[in-house]
Amino acid sequence: MLDLNIIDTLRSGCVIPAHPLALKPDRKLDEHRQKALTRYYLASGAGGLAVGVHTTQFAIHDRKIGLYQPVLQLAIETAQQFAAPLDCSEPIMIAGIVGDINQALKEARLARDLGYHLGLLSLAALRGKSIDELVDHARGVAQIIPIMGFYLQEVMSQMVLPIEFWRKFVEIPNVLAIKIAPFNRYQTLDVLEAVAHSGRSDEIALYTGNDDNIISDLLTRYEFNVNGRLVSLHIVGGLLGQWACWTRRAVEYLTRIKTIRESNTPVPQEMLTLANQLTLANKAIFDADNHFAGCIPGISYVLKQQGLLKELGTLNPDEQLSPGQADKIDKIRSNYPHLTDDDFVRDNLHKWLLP
Repeated sequence: MLDLNIIDTLRSGCVIPAHPLALKPDRKLDEHRQKALTRYYLASGAGGLAVGVHTTQFAIHDRKIGLYQPVLQLAIETAQQFAAPLDCSEPIMIAGIVGDINQALKEARLARDLGYHLGLLSLAALRGKSIDELVDHARGVAQIIPIMGFYLQEVMSQMVLPIEFWRKFVEIPNVLAIKIAPFNRYQTLDVLEAVAHSGRSDEIALYTGNDDNIISDLLTRYEFNVNGRLVSLHIVGGLLGQWACWTRRAVEYLTRIKTIRESNTPVPQEMLTLANQLTLANKAIFDADNHFAGCIPGISYVLKQQGLLKELGTLNPDEQLSPGQADKIDKIRSNYPHLTDDDFVRDNLHKWLLP
């Protein structure tokens, strides 16, 4: 059973960066920089951390590489060590869980034993399976650790999860949240509609993973007619690769959005302008023009420019910045400096790099 404070934080909504992987030139884990990243996210005001997810590089789940447990363990130990001195509440720790049922159950047990609160469940390894098989898989993992559902965009997962899946998925009692990240309006609404009809809209926390539509996802009130009754939903927070950089700004955005929602005031025009500027930034950082091929190195490039990372290396040597991608990112940083948190990082980096 999760601590009530964790549940409250999850349901009220927070910034959850998808934690990158810091590597040395030999592609070994750079523990020093990895800890510095975790400390940066906590100091920025993030309410949680997602580790072992796409931004952490799915290759860490490979037993031959052997980084899944070390990376998860280092993140939670660092979070436990440094959250209290910052006078912040315990961060929500979310572990990415992938693979067939044997691998998924093993990873769920490890995450639970390390102290993680939820598992972010990827179903990409099960493509081609029936809806009932997918739901049974999720139910099995949920018996070990509370889960956050995950709608990963089709270009990466090579699968579509129809509304019929989500209607069954949300009936699993230990589903506490869903990360909605198909980068598709129709598929995003499928998830929302299924939650609205489930009768569990007060229990299941909705998080955007649509890095191309972050601000608008969070500002919108979604309304559904459920048997003649109007059900309103909000996407309360974000678990995002885009929020793995410029995280201090992300916390500021979500704080402003919560104020707008709670006061029920009209959405200021500048927030809509900001929404599109952030999408422009994401286009460059995630390398959208090249089907997201340079997504992970794009995030790392921003963090390296700020001094948080020392290397751009990835476990898969084929994952590199696309031609011209660095120039596009530099142009965004130059044209829209208000999107960055460069000053915050510059003022505090020396503390996060301390042993």
